[in-house]
Amino acid sequence: MLKVKNLEVYYGVIAAVRGIDFEVKEGEIISLIGANGAGKTSTLGALLNSIKRKGEIVFGGYDTKNHKTHTLVQKGLALVPEGRRVFINLSVEENLRMGAFNNDENYEHLKDEMYKLFPRIGEKKAQMAGTLSGGEQQMLAIARALMSEPKLLMLDEPSLGLAPKIVGEVFETITRLRDEGITILLVEQNAYAALNISDRAYVLENGQIAMSGDAKELIGDDTIRQKYLGG
Repeated sequence: MLKVKNLEVYYGVIAAVRGIDFEVKEGEIISLIGANGAGKTSTLGALLNSIKRKGEIVFGGYDTKNHKTHTLVQKGLALVPEGRRVFINLSVEENLRMGAFNNDENYEHLKDEMYKLFPRIGEKKAQMAGTLSGGEQQMLAIARALMSEPKLLMLDEPSLGLAPKIVGEVFETITRLRDEGITILLVEQNAYAALNISDRAYVLENGQIAMSGDAKELIGDDTIRQKYLGG
């Protein structure tokens, strides 16, 4: 579904991503793990062409080089950004409407599906998004991204700032979405939670891929355990 070759991202003379290769196959959950500043968020921005990049990105058979971000969303790529970034002065329902900007004909059906998937936000559909809890805002951010009916859903640090119980709910939802046919690319500092639900994973260090492999095997790797799993 997604093939990335020799991806580079620079901010001025600073290299954030240094020539990485990776791929995501249909039906997988793939994790990118690593410390702050490793290049994870820059990689996601490059995939959506929202920041300047070099290298080859092929999504669904299309070379994305000359596509604008909204065109890539139309082709089935969606991002749940770090920090959720819901529209706090809009209602829950208005946020979902924004998510369906390229998919208006399916809005009513999808809106109802989101309220089934996330009953808590369904109960608060008329509330301003800024009044929701962090966990509810995260659910709304995921629902908003799903309104475009993506083939590949990218999530940037979905557990950030959430209570452990809510983190568990979010990761259960991610697994359920994969089971329903959505391929997932997950960027996450909570390495154990990410690896536990992933098929494969790539470890980013200083803008380069330091390790990659089967997620369950990486959980047992001594280096991974010492660096990212607390021993």
